[in-house]
Amino acid sequence: MDPFSAEGELAPLHNAFHQGQYAHVLSLYGKRAPSFSSSNTRPALIIQYRAQIALGEHDKVLSDPDIRKASSPDYEAVRILAHYAKSGGSEAGDEKVKDAASSLAQKEGDNASVQVCCGTVLAGVGEYQEAVELLGRHQGSLDAVALLVQIHLAQNRLDLAQQEIRKAKSWAQDALLVNIAEAWVGLREGGEKYQSAFYTYEELATAPPADTTATNTRTLLGQAVAELHLGRLPEAEAAIQQALSQTGSVDDQDAVANAIVLNTLLGKSEEVESLKATLDDGHALKRDLAVKREAFESAMSKYQPKFEVAA
Repeated sequence: MDPFSAEGELAPLHNAFHQGQYAHVLSLYGKRAPSFSSSNTRPALIIQYRAQIALGEHDKVLSDPDIRKASSPDYEAVRILAHYAKSGGSEAGDEKVKDAASSLAQKEGDNASVQVCCGTVLAGVGEYQEAVELLGRHQGSLDAVALLVQIHLAQNRLDLAQQEIRKAKSWAQDALLVNIAEAWVGLREGGEKYQSAFYTYEELATAPPADTTATNTRTLLGQAVAELHLGRLPEAEAAIQQALSQTGSVDDQDAVANAIVLNTLLGKSEEVESLKATLDDGHALKRDLAVKREAFESAMSKYQPKFEVAA
């Protein structure tokens, strides 16, 4: 059984992680680590490392003695993920970690940590097929399912994403991550699924927190995206502003990216440009905009205007 399943003792850690409550994950780990069963000690430690990486604490993870020595595939996978996150999307850094992830995946592809960490890296550098092949080796891993759904959606293969959800619901019907992944798919399906996705995020956003200091930024952003699709811009704006207030304005790059989309729809060009200036060069939105700009300029260069512009 997946130690992060709804029935597992690590479910609170896992649920907090996938709601973006990374600081809460570290707090939970510190309180509960001594009580974890021997079989769950390492999986709990791995998700703690992943939370630290998500918080930008790459150097702290990389300086950990276990990670430095990489004495097991789990620790080596975490080290590769930390290096990838630290590289910030640089081409040289991406190439190096891609090779490391590919090599480890070939040697230790049945290891759950290798599947999730290296699968994340491979998908992040655009090696989707290799990531799918690696993640497809999972034996009941919710994290692998979620990554597969994200990859299929990134490839515009809604049918395959739906297939992953159907399979996962046969053995993890009540798992929070399956419900969240189903909301991702619903936002791509459209129609009445927009409302279903909104209900999922609204329920998460309004649920009493296990820790009153924990933020729910990821949930708020999911809710905001659903509101955008439903044409409810004021409600989306309120959710995004709440997310930004929780994270300290520009500290959460995904919140900034969603604010850029919202302000574009609202026609607030000055706000859009101001927000773009705070977005890291390695963020997916900024990289995607650069690719599209290059493609447009390439297409434009093939045509010559048949008129002269008056001086």
